[in-house]
Amino acid sequence: MSADGRVVVVVGLGGMGLAVARRLGSGSTLVLADCNAATLEAAAVEIRADGYSVVEHQTDVSDESSVASLAKTSVDLGRVEVLVHTAGVSPVQASVEAILRVDLLGTALMLDAFAATIANGGAGVFIASMAGTFFQQDPDLEKRLATTPTSELLDLPELAPQAISDPGTAYGLAKRANQLRVRAASVIWGRRGARVNSISPGVISTPMGAAELSGPNGDYMRQMVDASPARRLGTPHDIASAVEFLAGPNATFVTGTDLLVDGGVVASVLTGTGNNS
Repeated sequence: MSADGRVVVVVGLGGMGLAVARRLGSGSTLVLADCNAATLEAAAVEIRADGYSVVEHQTDVSDESSVASLAKTSVDLGRVEVLVHTAGVSPVQASVEAILRVDLLGTALMLDAFAATIANGGAGVFIASMAGTFFQQDPDLEKRLATTPTSELLDLPELAPQAISDPGTAYGLAKRANQLRVRAASVIWGRRGARVNSISPGVISTPMGAAELSGPNGDYMRQMVDASPARRLGTPHDIASAVEFLAGPNATFVTGTDLLVDGGVVASVLTGTGNNS
């Protein structure tokens, strides 16, 4: 346990989660959470060997009781000053139903559980996706995605599996909902003196990103990256740097917003000014 009782919680231990844990966990009690026991154990062993104080907690973010257990374990360890939620599945990895439960419901459950746990002055950062920025909906649906009680969220008719044609559509809709629910939750978190924001990464060099690049939309994704101002894939460290800013003392006036960290992909696509020279 850290000397000052500071707790940092990182959920999802893929490339981004590990980079964030290393960047933010020094000098804190670092709670690592993942649904996969082997992934969790390997991450804990690796990070603990580097001198971090680590507590593991196997967590299924789509299960309310599992999320509640993570929140209780975290607060029992001290002041939960930072929560970073990176857990998710992508279109090539999962079905429509799994994407809605993990990427959408999981985010909503985590927002709810830690709204009652985060310390005064604390901060949460939730990983969404640039796919959500491309997937904006009509105002009525956006309001319902943002504010429908979590227990009723998957009952929205637009989220019925038969209403969603493919995993890519489910992913875009879930990630747009993530952006919207974080915005709405910032008001609730603010009552505790805490902040919460989302980050929408572009194409990041992680195992999940590699799987998508090898999938049916890989060529289009490469074209977007090649036409972007940055002309490269993002790295987990790019995301960790953005998380560090949003969770840290230089962003105390930033809450309820989404930060695109995409190398300019969205800008080039939406303006039609991709650099193809």
